[in-house]
Amino acid sequence: MTETQTETTAHEGPSFGERLADTMDRYGRLCVGIDPHTHLLEKWGLPVSAVGAHEFGLRIIEKLAGRVGIVKPQVAFYERFGANGYRVLEDVFEAARQAGLIVIADVKRGDVGTTLEAYSEAWLTPGMPLEADAMTINPYQGFDTFRKPLEMTEQYGKGVFVLAATSNPESASVQTARRIRGSQEGRSVAGGIAARAALWNREHSAGRSKGSVGVVLGATVDMDLLDIDVNDLAAEPDTPILAPGFGHQGADFADVRRIFGESAKNVIVTSSRSMLANGLDGLDAAITTKLETLKSAL
Repeated sequence: MTETQTETTAHEGPSFGERLADTMDRYGRLCVGIDPHTHLLEKWGLPVSAVGAHEFGLRIIEKLAGRVGIVKPQVAFYERFGANGYRVLEDVFEAARQAGLIVIADVKRGDVGTTLEAYSEAWLTPGMPLEADAMTINPYQGFDTFRKPLEMTEQYGKGVFVLAATSNPESASVQTARRIRGSQEGRSVAGGIAARAALWNREHSAGRSKGSVGVVLGATVDMDLLDIDVNDLAAEPDTPILAPGFGHQGADFADVRRIFGESAKNVIVTSSRSMLANGLDGLDAAITTKLETLKSAL
C-alpha cells in the first residue's frame, strides 16, 4: 500500500443518504443556497468583504434553524475574499452543523488521481477545517476519476453530488452529446453520468432507502433531450437529486412533480437569490411560502 492509498472501512453510523432521508422527512426538501453575491450583500446593508459574507451566512443560519434542513454554500463567493473568506466559511459550516443543518459544499471540484483525492480530503474528511456533509463534483474528466470520493462516502458517512445536467444553457452542447459505440449511438453524456450514479447506489447502498451518491439535475433542463431516466433514479435505493434552477432561474416550485416525475420524492429543491433578495426581514416569509408550496406540490 502506497502513501497515497488508504484502506477503506465502513462508517459505523448512519450513511449520508439515511441522514438526508431523515432530514427531508422532518423539514421537507427545501435547500437554501448561502451565496453572498455582491448585490445581495449590498441589499442587506453589509460590506462586500469577508466580514459581510460572515454576517450574511450566520444571519441566514439563525433564520433557518429548526425550519429548513439543508444549506448549500457556494464556495466561490467566499473564496474571492482569500484566506479571510475561507476562515469565514469555516465559521458558517460550524454554525450550520451546530444548528443541525446538512451542509452541501458547492465546490464543483474535478480532477484526476491524488489531486481529486486531496480535494475530497479537504471537504469530506471528519475534523478537517472545511468539513461538509457532502460536496458537488464535476465528472467531466471521467466518472472513474473520482472513485476515491465515492469510497469516502462509505468510509466517513458523507455524500457527493455529481454534475449531470446543470441549469446553465451553455452546458447543453456537452451534456447532450452522445457516445458512439461501434455503429450504435449510445446515451447522452448527462444520461450516462446519472445512470452511473444510480448504479453505484444500487451496488453500495443495498438495503437503504436512499443512496449517498446524488446527481445535479437543473430544473430548467429538458430531461428527454438529455436522455435522463428519472424513473431509474427513483428505484430503491433512491438517488438524491440536487436541483438548481428554481426561483431566479425560472423554474416554479409548484412544478417539482411535473419536472421530475417519480423522482420528485428525491429532489432537493435549491434556491438562493429568489429567497434572499428581500433581505433578512423578508426571509421568514420566503421560507414559509416555499415550504408550503413544496408540501402542496409533493
